[in-house]
Parts: sequence; C-alpha cells; structure tokens
Amino acid sequence: ERTFRRKKDAEELSCGFEVFIIMMCAFLSSLAGKVSAQRYLPGQTGLELRLGGVDDFGRNVRHLRGNFQIGMALSRYNRNRSRWVFGADYVKKHYAYKKIAVPKEQFTAEAGCLFPFLSDRGRNVFLSAGLSALAGYERVNRNGRLLYDGATLLHKGAFIYGFAPAFEMEAYLTDRWAFLFNVRQRVFFGSSVGHFHTVVAVGLKYIID
Repeated sequence: ERTFRRKKDAEELSCGFEVFIIMMCAFLSSLAGKVSAQRYLPGQTGLELRLGGVDDFGRNVRHLRGNFQIGMALSRYNRNRSRWVFGADYVKKHYAYKKIAVPKEQFTAEAGCLFPFLSDRGRNVFLSAGLSALAGYERVNRNGRLLYDGATLLHKGAFIYGFAPAFEMEAYLTDRWAFLFNVRQRVFFGSSVGHFHTVVAVGLKYIID
C-alpha cells in the first residue's frame, strides 16, 4: 500500500511538474511575442550614430591618416515596416601628392527610405535595402589652393548633390538598442574630385519611442 501511495504521489508530482513547465513555456512564449511586437511599430523613432571607412580606408590609414565617415540620422518607422531616414554626414578622404596627403571633405545631408526584405523568426535581425538623396558642400585642402611646393590646386569648393543606394543590417540587442552595419555607394554630381565613394559603417540605434 505504501509503495502504491509513493507511486501515486510521484505520478502527481510529475504531472504537476509537467503542468508547471507547460505554463512557463506558454508564459515565455507570450512574453517573447510581446517583446518582438515592440519592434518596427508604426510611428517609432530611432536615433542613429554611425562611424565608417571610405573607399581604401584600410590601406591608407597609416600613410594618409585614414579615410572615414561619421554621421547621425533619425529613423521613422512606417506601417509597411519601411522607414524614413533623415541624416547628416561628414566624410573625409585623403589623396596622395608627393610626400603629403591632400584632404577632401564632404558635408552632406540625406533623406531616404529603407525597406526590410529579410528577418529571423524572433525579429531580432533585419536586413534592409533602400535609396537616399544627398546634397551638401565639398572642399579640397580646406579651400587652400597653394601647396607646399608652389603647386596650385585647380579644385575649388563646390555644392554637390547625388544619391546613395544602401544595404543595412539591424541586430536588436534590446527593444531599445540595435547594432547597425551599413554599406552605401555614394554617387555625386558637381564634385571636382571623384564621383563615387563606398562607405562601410557600423553604428548604434536607440529607439526613442
């Protein structure tokens, strides 16, 4: 009889444990659904900070002091999960001239739209593609035309405009923070030195609301 009672108690304990596990799984599933539902909501706004390399950044970083980009942007999510992006960038690229490096700087504003085309089931990682319009100002050697050896630069400061197709990965660390990896091909008209620049950047995004 005692053995029978022990078996019965064990069965009840096992059954209760299984019910507890099922309830916990259901709770976690509902919680995960709520968490993932907080991402890509219409009307959400995100603030981005980006830092990247331009063109042959790795090869020139030692001798030409690097080619880099730094930028800030504001994202606005739409009903179809696309998002508007409004930002400003500072891009600096160096060109070799004898024993010195001549800098070119671009100060640009952008407005564009990105569309997600792939994400994981948990909605933690999103891949997006899109296009931005660009406009701004470019200067070479800080608009100084005379070089150290007496040579004169023919390039002047100029207003520039163009566009930039982009590919971006968002990896959510929390509901508020996301890691960004971005590749853009900047195409400019009006530039006196180079019309194409590839920017590979990483960054962080904070969801404000």
